[in-house]
Amino acid sequence: MSALRIEHVNITVSDPERTSRLLESLFGWEVRWSGIAQNGGRTIHVGSGDHYVALYNGGSVAGGFGKGRPLNHIGIEVDDLEETEARVLAAGLRTFSHGNYEPGRRFYFFDLDEIEYEIVCYAAETDRRSDS
Repeated sequence: MSALRIEHVNITVSDPERTSRLLESLFGWEVRWSGIAQNGGRTIHVGSGDHYVALYNGGSVAGGFGKGRPLNHIGIEVDDLEETEARVLAAGLRTFSHGNYEPGRRFYFFDLDEIEYEIVCYAAETDRRSDS
């Protein structure tokens, strides 16, 4: 069997354009495709050439999922944790649960739809911190 990888994740958001702009600014991603989706909805695929997040909206977001239902978080690996955190904070979002444990350092944040993201860095760095 060949090596497997996750190619995309499809999530429902209240405003695909707003979420796409956020992910583009935080991670340097680009829109790969956008258009009409099922049930009269709209979808934007934003990511890299290898992977993406599909941002779907088919009308109103029902909400009421609560943390962990249906998704705990989306993990994004970055090369520079501090630079990425600075962009998250500049976007007006709050970071939390900073951790420094094997195999890497990480922090979390919620986007405007309360979708949680884990940002992790596996690069060996001399300035490691932990405030969790």
